[in-house]
Amino acid sequence: MKKILTVLLLAISLCAVACARDRHTRNVNDLPPAARSILKNNFKAQVSLIKIDADWGRVSEYEVILTDGTEVTFDRAGNWKEIDTGFSSYVPDKLIPKAIRDYVKANQKGIKIVGIEHDRKGYDVTLSNGIEMKFDNQGRFLRYDN
Repeated sequence: MKKILTVLLLAISLCAVACARDRHTRNVNDLPPAARSILKNNFKAQVSLIKIDADWGRVSEYEVILTDGTEVTFDRAGNWKEIDTGFSSYVPDKLIPKAIRDYVKANQKGIKIVGIEHDRKGYDVTLSNGIEMKFDNQGRFLRYDN
């Protein structure tokens, strides 16, 4: 009986490892339509690499690296979760909630948003001068972050 349980646990473990394997591609058609649309309509650079993260055989997110170094992470439905341009470019205005755009424009004149992350708690924003800010889901400023 112990041997059967041991073999069964080993088989389940191997299956879990095999199902959790990430995949890499350059084929934009492997992305959900919403993600393809965001990339096409907001970024000039081409896709360099796509990492498809899978948990238990199900896609959990897509990490896209563009030729200019910009990294965009999408959820499984194709909604962006994080955009990081490094400091070489800036996040396209259309992808930033208006309340956040307006707040940064009013309080950090001439500074661009180079990174933004959205989760269920709100937004984390990185500015071109290195300042990090937190906003709630409605785009209201919460605090400066370090």
